[in-house]
Amino acid sequence: MATAGDAKEPAAERPLRRDAQRNRDAIVAAARQLFCDQGLEAPLDEIALRAQVGIATLYRRFPSRVELLDAVLADTLQAHIEVAEQALAMDDPWEGFCFYLEETCRLQATDRGLNDALGMRFPRATGLEAARGRLFDLGGQLIARAQQAGQLRADLTQEDLALVTWANTRVLQAVRAAGAPDAWRRHLGFLLDGFRADRAHPLPEPPLAPRQVYRAMLVLGRRSAGTADQHRPQ
Repeated sequence: MATAGDAKEPAAERPLRRDAQRNRDAIVAAARQLFCDQGLEAPLDEIALRAQVGIATLYRRFPSRVELLDAVLADTLQAHIEVAEQALAMDDPWEGFCFYLEETCRLQATDRGLNDALGMRFPRATGLEAARGRLFDLGGQLIARAQQAGQLRADLTQEDLALVTWANTRVLQAVRAAGAPDAWRRHLGFLLDGFRADRAHPLPEPPLAPRQVYRAMLVLGRRSAGTADQHRPQ
């Protein structure tokens, strides 16, 4: 049986030349802004133009859209993790749960790329998926704590919160089009009232299974990343 000591030391990555590092940083910065403004399907050629590099340079640094998403969104998701940690530190479990959902929706409203990423999975984006795993653990703790306090309805699952994320995506599109960008707060208020333990009634359908939510997020992620190579230079 192989042991940790049998493994070869990984070869250290060769540092990028100064001009190559500058190009990479410019691409990441441009992608972060365009993903924020336009969502994860922002055109790669527009990212290259904004970064003042050729599209071939972009693909040399990031061979697919998924690698670019990983570089940009793993850090972006950190803000969401910090919100969950703040919520867990609050004394009142219900207030912490509400704070978490309110801040999640606020972050969705201010960053279309994050909004997209919260409802998708990209298995090859290892940094992003590691951050998502941490967020999933924190979300589970927030739910369990509020349920144990008797404040949150006992039948709410993390899969139900995935539906909240997906629903809020469309709500945000609608309220922007209506010229009332903060109206999502009213919709969330209705949802939070329905999540209270003392408002709970039997529901007509069971929650989605984790595998169902995962499959849905995979499909959505593939659709978003599927445009990556449309204009790839031959």
